[in-house]
Amino acid sequence: MERLSSSWCMEELRIKTRPSSSHFKKVDVEKEKETHSYLSKEEIKEKVHKYNLAVTDKLKMTLNSNGIYTGFIKVQMELCKPSQSSPNPGKLAPSSNGYMNTLHISSTNTVGEVIEALLKKFLVTESPTKFALYKRCHREDQVYACKLSDREHPLYLRLVAGPRTDTLSFVLREHEIGEWEAFSLPELQNFLRILDKEEDEQLQNLKERYAAYRHKLEEALGEAWKPG
Repeated sequence: MERLSSSWCMEELRIKTRPSSSHFKKVDVEKEKETHSYLSKEEIKEKVHKYNLAVTDKLKMTLNSNGIYTGFIKVQMELCKPSQSSPNPGKLAPSSNGYMNTLHISSTNTVGEVIEALLKKFLVTESPTKFALYKRCHREDQVYACKLSDREHPLYLRLVAGPRTDTLSFVLREHEIGEWEAFSLPELQNFLRILDKEEDEQLQNLKERYAAYRHKLEEALGEAWKPG
Protein backbone atom coordinates (compact mmCIF):
# COMPACT_ATOMS: atom_id res chain seq x y z
CA MET A 1 0.00 0.00 0.00
CA GLU A 2 2.75 2.45 0.85
CA ARG A 3 6.49 2.77 0.77
CA LEU A 4 8.20 3.90 3.95
CA SER A 5 11.53 5.67 3.62
CA SER A 6 13.39 6.13 6.90
CA SER A 7 15.22 9.38 7.65
CA TRP A 8 15.97 10.65 11.17
CA CYS A 9 13.38 8.13 12.47
CA MET A 10 10.73 9.67 10.20
CA GLU A 11 8.55 7.61 7.89
CA GLU A 12 7.24 9.03 4.60
CA LEU A 13 3.93 7.65 3.36
CA ARG A 14 3.39 7.26 -0.36
CA ILE A 15 -0.10 5.83 -0.57
CA LYS A 16 -1.32 4.06 -3.69
CA THR A 17 -4.91 3.01 -4.20
CA ARG A 18 -5.41 -0.76 -4.30
CA PRO A 19 -8.58 -1.69 -6.21
CA SER A 20 -8.54 -5.13 -4.63
CA SER A 21 -8.63 -3.77 -1.08
CA SER A 22 -11.99 -3.38 0.63
CA HIS A 23 -10.59 -0.39 2.50
CA PHE A 24 -9.50 1.54 -0.60
CA LYS A 25 -12.20 1.23 -3.25
CA LYS A 26 -12.31 3.83 -6.02
CA VAL A 27 -15.67 5.11 -4.82
CA ASP A 28 -14.15 5.67 -1.37
CA VAL A 29 -11.29 7.66 -2.87
CA GLU A 30 -13.78 9.97 -4.58
CA LYS A 31 -15.68 10.43 -1.32
CA GLU A 32 -12.44 11.21 0.48
CA LYS A 33 -11.67 13.91 -2.08
CA GLU A 34 -15.08 15.44 -1.44
CA THR A 35 -14.83 15.36 2.35
CA HIS A 36 -11.30 16.73 2.19
CA SER A 37 -12.42 19.98 0.54
CA TYR A 38 -12.37 21.83 3.84
CA LEU A 39 -10.55 24.93 2.62
CA SER A 40 -10.05 26.77 -0.65
CA LYS A 41 -6.59 26.82 -2.25
CA GLU A 42 -6.08 30.41 -1.10
CA GLU A 43 -7.06 29.54 2.46
CA ILE A 44 -4.71 26.55 2.43
CA LYS A 45 -1.88 28.71 1.07
CA GLU A 46 -2.41 31.28 3.82
CA LYS A 47 -2.61 28.66 6.58
CA VAL A 48 0.50 26.82 5.36
CA HIS A 49 2.39 30.14 5.32
CA LYS A 50 1.30 30.98 8.88
CA TYR A 51 2.04 27.42 10.01
CA ASN A 52 5.60 27.55 8.69
CA LEU A 53 6.19 30.90 10.39
CA ALA A 54 5.22 29.33 13.72
CA VAL A 55 7.34 26.18 13.29
CA THR A 56 10.32 25.93 15.66
CA ASP A 57 11.63 22.41 14.86
CA LYS A 58 12.14 22.79 11.08
CA LEU A 59 9.27 20.36 10.38
CA LYS A 60 7.54 22.66 7.90
CA MET A 61 4.75 21.98 5.43
CA THR A 62 5.12 22.14 1.66
CA LEU A 63 2.26 23.23 -0.61
CA ASN A 64 2.19 21.79 -4.13
CA SER A 65 0.70 23.51 -7.16
CA ASN A 66 -2.25 21.08 -7.20
CA GLY A 67 -3.35 22.19 -3.73
CA ILE A 68 -2.09 19.07 -1.95
CA TYR A 69 0.34 19.76 0.88
CA THR A 70 2.78 17.57 2.76
CA GLY A 71 4.11 17.84 6.28
CA PHE A 72 4.86 16.09 9.53
CA ILE A 73 2.78 14.74 12.38
CA LYS A 74 4.03 13.20 15.61
CA VAL A 75 2.20 10.16 16.96
CA GLN A 76 2.58 8.94 20.53
CA MET A 77 2.50 5.16 20.88
CA GLU A 78 0.38 4.27 23.92
CA LEU A 79 -0.08 0.55 23.53
CA CYS A 80 -1.03 -1.18 26.76
CA LYS A 81 0.00 -4.71 25.83
CA PRO A 82 2.62 -6.37 23.63
CA SER A 83 1.35 -6.76 20.07
CA GLN A 84 1.81 -9.76 17.82
CA SER A 85 4.74 -9.01 15.53
CA SER A 86 6.72 -10.86 12.93
CA PRO A 87 9.91 -12.41 14.31
CA ASN A 88 12.73 -9.97 13.69
CA PRO A 89 15.59 -9.59 16.22
CA GLY A 90 16.34 -6.08 14.98
CA LYS A 91 12.84 -4.75 15.53
CA LEU A 92 10.89 -4.07 18.70
CA ALA A 93 7.13 -4.50 18.89
CA PRO A 94 5.39 -1.31 19.95
CA SER A 95 5.05 -2.53 23.53
CA SER A 96 7.46 0.24 24.58
CA ASN A 97 4.83 2.64 25.88
CA GLY A 98 5.38 6.32 25.15
CA TYR A 99 7.42 5.98 21.94
CA MET A 100 7.04 9.08 19.77
CA ASN A 101 7.04 8.50 16.01
CA THR A 102 7.29 11.30 13.42
CA LEU A 103 5.56 10.72 10.09
CA HIS A 104 5.92 12.70 6.87
CA ILE A 105 2.52 12.49 5.19
CA SER A 106 0.31 14.11 2.59
CA SER A 107 -2.90 16.03 3.15
CA THR A 108 -4.71 13.23 1.28
CA ASN A 109 -3.56 10.52 3.71
CA THR A 110 -6.31 9.29 6.00
CA VAL A 111 -6.26 8.12 9.61
CA GLY A 112 -6.66 4.53 8.43
CA GLU A 113 -3.59 4.81 6.22
CA VAL A 114 -1.53 6.35 9.03
CA ILE A 115 -2.48 3.49 11.37
CA GLU A 116 -1.55 0.87 8.75
CA ALA A 117 1.79 2.56 8.11
CA LEU A 118 2.65 2.65 11.83
CA LEU A 119 1.75 -1.01 12.29
CA LYS A 120 3.75 -1.97 9.20
CA LYS A 121 6.78 -0.10 10.50
CA PHE A 122 6.71 -2.08 13.76
CA LEU A 123 5.91 -5.34 11.93
CA VAL A 124 2.65 -5.70 13.83
CA THR A 125 0.55 -8.49 12.32
CA GLU A 126 -2.67 -7.72 14.17
CA SER A 127 -5.54 -6.17 12.24
CA PRO A 128 -5.53 -2.35 11.98
CA THR A 129 -9.18 -2.45 13.08
CA LYS A 130 -7.93 -3.26 16.59
CA PHE A 131 -6.21 0.14 16.81
CA ALA A 132 -7.40 3.72 16.80
CA LEU A 133 -5.82 7.14 16.37
CA TYR A 134 -6.87 9.73 18.91
CA LYS A 135 -6.47 13.48 18.88
CA ARG A 136 -5.65 14.97 22.26
CA CYS A 137 -6.47 18.63 22.84
CA HIS A 138 -5.31 20.79 25.74
CA ARG A 139 -7.41 23.77 26.78
CA GLU A 140 -6.19 25.61 29.86
CA ASP A 141 -6.03 22.89 32.55
CA GLN A 142 -8.38 20.51 30.75
CA VAL A 143 -7.40 17.54 28.57
CA TYR A 144 -9.77 16.27 25.89
CA ALA A 145 -9.37 13.09 23.84
CA CYS A 146 -11.38 12.13 20.77
CA LYS A 147 -11.11 9.03 18.61
CA LEU A 148 -10.71 9.94 14.94
CA SER A 149 -12.61 8.16 12.19
CA ASP A 150 -10.58 6.25 9.61
CA ARG A 151 -11.56 8.75 6.90
CA GLU A 152 -10.30 11.90 8.63
CA HIS A 153 -7.07 13.59 7.51
CA PRO A 154 -4.52 14.09 10.30
CA LEU A 155 -2.40 16.64 8.41
CA TYR A 156 -5.43 18.88 7.92
CA LEU A 157 -6.07 18.77 11.68
CA ARG A 158 -2.40 19.60 12.26
CA LEU A 159 -2.57 22.53 9.83
CA VAL A 160 -5.68 24.02 11.43
CA ALA A 161 -4.39 23.59 15.00
CA GLY A 162 -0.88 24.86 14.25
CA PRO A 163 2.46 23.19 15.01
CA ARG A 164 2.26 23.24 18.82
CA THR A 165 1.82 19.73 20.22
CA ASP A 166 0.57 21.13 23.53
CA THR A 167 -2.46 22.38 21.59
CA LEU A 168 -3.06 19.21 19.55
CA SER A 169 -1.30 15.85 19.61
CA PHE A 170 -1.96 12.40 18.16
CA VAL A 171 -1.98 9.10 20.07
CA LEU A 172 -2.16 5.52 18.76
CA ARG A 173 -3.96 3.11 21.08
CA GLU A 174 -5.75 -0.20 21.06
CA HIS A 175 -9.47 0.37 21.22
CA GLU A 176 -10.40 -3.25 21.86
CA ILE A 177 -9.45 -3.29 25.53
CA GLY A 178 -12.43 -1.39 26.92
CA GLU A 179 -13.70 2.11 26.49
CA TRP A 180 -12.26 3.66 29.64
CA GLU A 181 -8.91 1.87 29.66
CA ALA A 182 -7.99 3.69 26.44
CA PHE A 183 -7.74 7.04 28.24
CA SER A 184 -5.00 8.55 30.37
CA LEU A 185 -5.43 9.48 34.04
CA PRO A 186 -5.86 13.25 33.38
CA GLU A 187 -8.53 12.47 30.77
CA LEU A 188 -10.41 10.19 33.18
CA GLN A 189 -10.21 12.83 35.91
CA ASN A 190 -11.63 15.35 33.48
CA PHE A 191 -14.51 12.99 32.67
CA LEU A 192 -15.24 12.69 36.40
CA ARG A 193 -15.35 16.47 36.78
CA ILE A 194 -17.76 16.71 33.85
CA LEU A 195 -19.97 13.96 35.32
CA ASP A 196 -19.99 15.68 38.73
CA LYS A 197 -20.99 18.97 37.12
CA GLU A 198 -23.76 17.32 35.10
CA GLU A 199 -24.99 15.49 38.19
CA ASP A 200 -25.20 18.76 40.17
CA GLU A 201 -27.08 20.44 37.32
CA GLN A 202 -29.55 17.55 37.03
CA LEU A 203 -30.16 17.55 40.80
CA GLN A 204 -30.73 21.30 40.79
CA ASN A 205 -33.17 21.04 37.88
CA LEU A 206 -35.01 18.22 39.65
CA LYS A 207 -35.28 20.22 42.89
CA GLU A 208 -36.58 23.27 41.03
CA ARG A 209 -39.16 21.20 39.17
CA TYR A 210 -40.52 19.59 42.34
CA ALA A 211 -40.46 22.94 44.17
CA ALA A 212 -42.61 24.44 41.40
CA TYR A 213 -44.94 21.43 41.54
CA ARG A 214 -45.23 21.74 45.34
CA HIS A 215 -45.98 25.47 45.03
CA LYS A 216 -48.79 24.87 42.52
CA LEU A 217 -50.21 22.06 44.66
CA GLU A 218 -50.21 24.25 47.76
CA GLU A 219 -51.93 27.03 45.80
CA ALA A 220 -54.60 24.58 44.63
CA LEU A 221 -55.14 23.33 48.17
CA GLY A 222 -55.39 26.90 49.42
CA GLU A 223 -58.06 27.69 46.85
CA ALA A 224 -59.97 24.53 47.75
CA TRP A 225 -60.05 25.38 51.46
CA LYS A 226 -61.28 28.93 50.99
CA PRO A 227 -64.78 29.41 52.34
CA GLY A 228 -67.20 29.64 49.49
